[in-house]
Amino acid sequence: MNSNATAERAREVPARRVWIEKRTVFLELQDGRRFGFPAARFKRLRDASDQQLQGVSLELGGTALRWEQLDEDLTVRGVVAGNFELPFGTSR
Repeated sequence: MNSNATAERAREVPARRVWIEKRTVFLELQDGRRFGFPAARFKRLRDASDQQLQGVSLELGGTALRWEQLDEDLTVRGVVAGNFELPFGTSR
């Protein structure tokens, strides 16, 4: 790994908690910051039932979100950077 990649990885802050409220996915990072995004920003999450959305877990030391039942994985880094699959306001 080169020094730029090492420095970039050091800036990544893992999540310590993830939860769902009203079809919004919330993250609390280990440095205390909180982020939320609508489930509708990702196809599989948009089409998931409320119960399926609740099945989220933190993986890989808090650097990834996993919905086993939906076979969906998102990186915390990508969510924090605003890398979404669908534009805002997308509906079913």
